[in-house]
Amino acid sequence: MHINWQLRQLNLKIVYYGPALSGKTTNIEKIHASVDPRRRSDLVSLKTKEDRTLYFDFLQLELGKICGLTPHIQLYTVPGQAYYEASRRVVLRGADGVVFVADSAYSRLRANVQSWQAMQTHLASFGIQWEGFPMVVQFNKRDVPTAVPTAALSKLLRVNGHPCFEAVAMNGDGVLPTLKAITRSVVGSVQQELAR
Repeated sequence: MHINWQLRQLNLKIVYYGPALSGKTTNIEKIHASVDPRRRSDLVSLKTKEDRTLYFDFLQLELGKICGLTPHIQLYTVPGQAYYEASRRVVLRGADGVVFVADSAYSRLRANVQSWQAMQTHLASFGIQWEGFPMVVQFNKRDVPTAVPTAALSKLLRVNGHPCFEAVAMNGDGVLPTLKAITRSVVGSVQQELAR
């Protein structure tokens, strides 16, 4: 959370995290397309030789003001490949909430677990308490023939009560409900923090 007192803006960072090709970028692109162009920035792709991170921000006017501040939501993706771990850690730093995008295909179980564990390790290295941290899990690619049942995925990842959503991000299914859930969770957490 970053407060711009001059503009009376509350900047909130939400990171879409998960294994390579799980649908993080597709989620961001679908969200960007659904936000009124007058209330969003351009979709920016930060590319280096090694990786790519997508980013954009938008004003979430429906939330109303929080302690007199207008929420300004910043959405990021991380590069999916494990060998970009340093970049993933940098993007995750300062996150107010995370959407973990799991690939539902049976062949991607190991990649999901490795990415989930790496995310937990990074959050812990930032001193973030895992239990109370705003987190939503999206089980993407529910349309693939080898989709693992969501109950099995939840158990495998040890989701531990974090909200879960099924999605087919390519079609836009489940994308906005996931975003709404993480936004509500982040805003609730920030309101508690500001009330202290």
